Amino acid sequence: MDSPAPAIPRSLFAFAIFYGGMVCIAGVLGNKQVALGPLSALGPVIGLGPLAIEAGIFAFLLLVVVSSAVAELHGPATATRLVRFGFVPLIVSILLSLAVLTIPAAADMDPARRDAFALMMGGTPRIWIGGIISYGISQTLNVTIFGFLKGREGQRLLWLRAGVAGVLSQIVDTLLFVSIAFLGVFPIRELLIGQMVVKVLLSAVLVPLLVYAFVALGRRLDR
Repeated sequence: MDSPAPAIPRSLFAFAIFYGGMVCIAGVLGNKQVALGPLSALGPVIGLGPLAIEAGIFAFLLLVVVSSAVAELHGPATATRLVRFGFVPLIVSILLSLAVLTIPAAADMDPARRDAFALMMGGTPRIWIGGIISYGISQTLNVTIFGFLKGREGQRLLWLRAGVAGVLSQIVDTLLFVSIAFLGVFPIRELLIGQMVVKVLLSAVLVPLLVYAFVALGRRLDR
């Protein structure tokens, strides 16, 4: 007689699907640079031009939020496994993009759309590698810091654990990705500082609020 399949909490099942989607879409959204109103004006204050970030940060912040919520609900070990499984959709999506780019476009495809697709989905090996490395290290760091602080604080100060882990992981993510992808290609000082300032501010403001929302949603799903 077959043994029953192991029960998976509904929150973990739902968050894992959502997490995989965010892993894949982050690279696509990153093709657009966005200016965020008052945050853009911080650039001249710190001696830079108007600050802009790649839009993939929104998906990446949601990865931070989901991994933190899973760590809170199901433990850091489960969240770490979620991060590791995230390599699967990330790498497969890159390989599929490369495969599709090598296949000739249909003769009747609009040339403007064909060229736009190639421009948006293409990337250098350094960008692909930088994305994989920065994802793995920064997400693992986020879960590790969150779990360490939870071990010290227990169920208290969720906002502080989420904010500290999110900010530190975003600093590491920016340092790794920008350095691996662009060091030696062009001066990266302004890009590095600008990206870091905006990501840290967004992490400090948005991540704690969203983690509270996802934890509440997860507990509701698991009732």
